[in-house]
Amino acid sequence: MSTRHLIDPQILPILELLPVLDLRTMSLADIRGGAGSDRYGQMPAPAIAPETRFAKGRDGAPDVRLLVYDPPSENRSRGAILQIHGGGMILGTADMSQMVYPDIALAQDLVVVAVDYHLAPETPFPGPQEDCYAGLDWLVAHAAELGVDLSRVIVMGESAGGGLAAALAHMVRDRREHQLAGQVLIYPMLDHRTGGADCQYNNPTTGEFVWTRHSNQFGWEALQGRYGVDDSRSGWFSPARAEDLSGLPPTFISVGALDLFLDEDMDYARRLSAAGVPVELHVYPGAFHGYNMIPGTRLAGQSMQDMLAAVARLTKA
Repeated sequence: MSTRHLIDPQILPILELLPVLDLRTMSLADIRGGAGSDRYGQMPAPAIAPETRFAKGRDGAPDVRLLVYDPPSENRSRGAILQIHGGGMILGTADMSQMVYPDIALAQDLVVVAVDYHLAPETPFPGPQEDCYAGLDWLVAHAAELGVDLSRVIVMGESAGGGLAAALAHMVRDRREHQLAGQVLIYPMLDHRTGGADCQYNNPTTGEFVWTRHSNQFGWEALQGRYGVDDSRSGWFSPARAEDLSGLPPTFISVGALDLFLDEDMDYARRLSAAGVPVELHVYPGAFHGYNMIPGTRLAGQSMQDMLAAVARLTKA
């Protein structure tokens, strides 16, 4: 069935302008070339120019590039966001952060550290997750320099970045080396089974546009590599597979009603609540994957308002 008639009329015309990713016929190199970081250099200068820093890779892994947005401030006990970009585990760059996060940093007097994790399939699990953890290591080590209060640090990500943010929250809980004040997950990619033979949902009204079942399986298979999803790290790989969600930080989740990730995100929110984790869930009607990237629409405005309120609340001392 087609779900086109369910799309919010305000964003329907823009659907034709969004890039179509056909991972069945296009090479990954060609897709990455079309989504390269060079196009961000053609955008207006961000409100805060990022400083490039590098986190030491864990266990001998390559260093991890970071973009640090540090707004001028006299406050030496600020909150901070560790931001993780989207791209289906196979695409994207930390440069994507310049579209929104400098404005958030200025508006809420926060430091933002965007992680340029290494992509799959060249770097399969647990490489990207460990890169994100290395970014958190760096933020903790430089908190005094940045004027960051470590009790006010949250992790945040969109799509695959939301999935990696959720995975990082599991790693932080399990390793007990750091702490997080919250996690903000924007249409997070949480369940490696979605779109495959073992999919738990098979909702006929989701996943028709932008990020499809085939694309989702391509991304997860690239990340999985040779990992068997058969040990205690399964929740680090695919957060929906974690048996125990207790002890995770307060959580904000938002997703569109037509997004492939709708069911896994709602189920994750339900399980978080059952585990005693404070959770806020927003489902936006008529919204497909990436709807919030379309400026000037009611959906984008509402979702931004909801997200900013959550960030302010979670980073409050």
